Amino acid sequence: MLGSKKGASVSGGTTLISQETIIVGDVHFCGNLDVQGNIIALSGKEALLRVVGKGRVEGEIRVPCVIVNGVVQGDVYSSKHLELASKSRVQGNVFYTLVEMAAGAEVNGSLTHMSDADADADAVAEQAALQTDKAVPGAAPE
Repeated sequence: MLGSKKGASVSGGTTLISQETIIVGDVHFCGNLDVQGNIIALSGKEALLRVVGKGRVEGEIRVPCVIVNGVVQGDVYSSKHLELASKSRVQGNVFYTLVEMAAGAEVNGSLTHMSDADADADAVAEQAALQTDKAVPGAAPE
């Protein structure tokens, strides 16, 4: 389990990815990486997100496989597997199909099981919302 590994915390500065930032390509940093904004995996693709050690996410997470051993302030939607390690702190609601929760993990919100059909419907709705967000106001439709 992630919580049993040593050396999850690091010293040094904090790298921050703020809301309305889109990163395409590599991210190189040292110290801690904090994210302000939503983390959304592409629909129909395999994806894994790890929030480790002193990592922090302020926003919604919609990723099939999620491992948390840091802090999440926002709702978490995991359509496949969610692991809440011993140092995880979630301030929000958690929606999952399969969850693994270690002693010491903390969720300050509801835990809601999703069926596979619910997870698929959620992914389709999220992809439609992403496409709508990408549309440019006043532009002619494609």
